[in-house]
Amino acid sequence: MPRLIVLNGPPACGKSTLARLYADAHPLTLNLDIDRIRGLLGAWRDDAAKAGTLARDLAVSMARTHLAAGCDVIVPQFLGRPDLLERLEALAGETAAEFHEIVLLDTKENVLRRFADRTRAAVEPEHVEAHETLGGPERLAEMYDRLVALVATRPRAKVVQTSAGRIDAAYQGLLRSLVP
Repeated sequence: MPRLIVLNGPPACGKSTLARLYADAHPLTLNLDIDRIRGLLGAWRDDAAKAGTLARDLAVSMARTHLAAGCDVIVPQFLGRPDLLERLEALAGETAAEFHEIVLLDTKENVLRRFADRTRAAVEPEHVEAHETLGGPERLAEMYDRLVALVATRPRAKVVQTSAGRIDAAYQGLLRSLVP
């Protein structure tokens, strides 16, 4: 049975890294990074809200196709509202896939520090864009609070604690969270 794994969490908590590790260890897994899809849309910054909606719609379509083929999909994405989570959970039901909602969390102070550190060393286009579009540490703190509040309303979400530099421990936590 294929898995649809939503890997949620604030920026700089390791979502992309863990998704890449999972995909590398599970052949034909689709590492469905919505920010990368958005980046494929021409002049997306001219209407970022519409581009975000289109990217999410494309991601759901891609996930549907891949799950129907019997392959895993992992979605590393900050989701501070339930709408896409609910769409993905429904998609898992429609395609007879296991649905896993995993939330990577560190303390708010560490998240702010990790984001600042990542921004200084940014190489990936998505990380540079995150810095440019986020709006500063106050906005990141608001995102963190919104995520924590959302997690409290999602009883099936599993939290994996992360900390800077402990990639293997976080990955093992991700794998443990997938065991029924």
